[in-house]
Formats: sequence, C-alpha cells, structure tokens
Amino acid sequence: MTERVRDAGYDDFVDSLEDGAGYYLQCAEGHGSLPPRRVCPHCGDRDLTERALPETGEVVAHTVVHVPTPRFIDDAPYITAVVDFGEVQLTGQVVDVEPDSMTDGISVSPSVSRTETNDDRLIVFESR
Repeated sequence: MTERVRDAGYDDFVDSLEDGAGYYLQCAEGHGSLPPRRVCPHCGDRDLTERALPETGEVVAHTVVHVPTPRFIDDAPYITAVVDFGEVQLTGQVVDVEPDSMTDGISVSPSVSRTETNDDRLIVFESR
C-alpha cells in the first residue's frame, strides 16, 4: 500500500475549505488566485493576501463523466463543474444534482467530500 504524502499548500487549502473557511489569494492589483502560490500568476506580485472565498458561486461550465480514470471508477457517472466565485474559479464535483438535470448558471456552495473509489478528499459543490 502506498502512503499518501501531504501536499502542504493544497492540503492546507482543502483543510480550510472543509472547516468552512475557504480562501483565495489576492495581490495588490486585485488579481485572485488559488493556493498554493508565492507570486501572482497574472502580474508576478509577491505580496499576496488571503481573502475569504464567497459562500456561493455560479457554475460556468460542466461535463458529465461516464468513463472515468481508475481513480474515480466507482464514482461514475459524476458531474465535474467549473464554478466562478468572482476573483477565482474552482473545479470540483457537483454532488446533489442528477447528471441529466445539470445546467450551467446554478448557484452552488463549496465543501469537501470523499471519493467512493478510494476515499480521497475532493472539492464538491452543493446546489443552493
């Protein structure tokens, strides 16, 4: 069995999201990005400040995965969505909408759940 190695920046972000305190990073120019980051990917600014992630975002794109990678084989079919939170966008699974009923534009909230395949944590969205 392979021991999981903790990715400090990413796992810290997922920990905060799981605790209901999601955040993103913002530079002095107002560009938003997701951790882990040491510099702004838009302008190179190294002065990044943590900002609270809004409680809800809007689905801007989605797809229904019927043929997953082995890592998600027991989760299929599932919905992967890109959600706009204003300054940043997150990608995750929508968990409470039937795949045939999914539409862009719905309001969702982020949280953290586990895959059915291997119990790995993943970012999920629930409709509001």
